[in-house]
Amino acid sequence: MFKILKKEELSPNVFSMDIDAPRVARKAQAGQFIVLRVDEKGERIPLTIANFDRQTGRINIVFQVIGASTMELAALNEGDAILDFVGPLGRPSEIQKFDGTVVVVGGGIGVAPTFPIARAMKEAGNKVIAIMGAKTKDILIMEKEMKEVTDEILVTTDDGSRGIKGFVTYAVQELVDRGEKIAQITAIGPVIMMKSVADATREYGIHTVVSLNPIMVDGTGMCGGCRVTVGDETKFACVDGPEFDGHLVDFRGLMSRQRMYRDMEAEEKDHVCRIGLGGKK
Repeated sequence: MFKILKKEELSPNVFSMDIDAPRVARKAQAGQFIVLRVDEKGERIPLTIANFDRQTGRINIVFQVIGASTMELAALNEGDAILDFVGPLGRPSEIQKFDGTVVVVGGGIGVAPTFPIARAMKEAGNKVIAIMGAKTKDILIMEKEMKEVTDEILVTTDDGSRGIKGFVTYAVQELVDRGEKIAQITAIGPVIMMKSVADATREYGIHTVVSLNPIMVDGTGMCGGCRVTVGDETKFACVDGPEFDGHLVDFRGLMSRQRMYRDMEAEEKDHVCRIGLGGKK
């Protein structure tokens, strides 16, 4: 059992939790994820690690309530425990000193997993700029934390209530227009957002990394739910990634597969995924 040490609601239906998981924290690196189960009947929930502290043994996760499983997780409080908390999983981000600026782009709760990447890139000696996107200023998260590990922050909101009015790609274009020498961009958020960033940077030849954590299900490569075409190869986001070259990802095929069962999911409101549960009911 893994104890919840701290719980905070960052914005409506978006929660942050510190979990006591010293063995995971000891090995965790930027870009990796965990898989948890609330209880024996719970679904497997893959979540990218938002922060880790090797000394205290804490792992921070940030999640949005979007279904029954995350609703059950959000119902837990400080002092409660989670049954399974497995990790760190996936390949870590490639951290190095670049000849140029490193930019991290987070959309919505995708801001959270950009934090350890920004911190590691800064510790490696890079100039780091964060682009943080949200629909409105009220649901913008982790701005204070990001300021502590970056040289500059650009905020975008869909409604213009904070920062640049528009999408995160507007901020990317602003950096390009002002002559910023960008060595690499890492984008994390909704699939359509990551596609937009990759499309925007392609013509400038800016190396763009995307983290395909939103498409993961099982987290072990066994279910095939996170299958994606990268270049001319089939990859699995959970074991081969979650980070890939955004200019090589077949986003069209990826989004088509994501929409495949949307109608069924809407009809089967009481459906519970049994992947990883051995058929238990």
